[in-house]
Amino acid sequence: MWLRPNRALDKLGLRRLIMGLAAIALATASFGAWQGNVFAPVFALIETFVVGFALGAAWKAGDRGERIAIGPDTLEVRVVPGRRVRRFQTYWVRVGLAPGDGRQRLLLKSHGNELEIGAFLGEEERVEVSRKLMVLLAEVSTQTRR
Repeated sequence: MWLRPNRALDKLGLRRLIMGLAAIALATASFGAWQGNVFAPVFALIETFVVGFALGAAWKAGDRGERIAIGPDTLEVRVVPGRRVRRFQTYWVRVGLAPGDGRQRLLLKSHGNELEIGAFLGEEERVEVSRKLMVLLAEVSTQTRR
């Protein structure tokens, strides 16, 4: 199971958005310069770079995700990008929603360890993921008993 943040734009769409915002800002600044505000184009360029950088940083944050693999003995959570991996014994892991930070947190708990997953998901998505994980874990535990 892959958990990834929702992303409305691809890289080309992001570039088009930044170019459109830059064109609007520079057109408005040009009109301001024509009216006598000679500093408007300078501030528009600064604003364009700052807004473009902020949008690019927010878009790049959408690359993160979590890969959850459930085997007969192990539930493995791999955080992407990076190499962080957490493993839980499938039979002992519990999935739960707990209140915290003004939202519900989706937690995996086992043997005193807990891991929050799906922090970047919306409330409904976290509830749906918790249900799916509970069903998958129940299926795995019934298969291993047979």
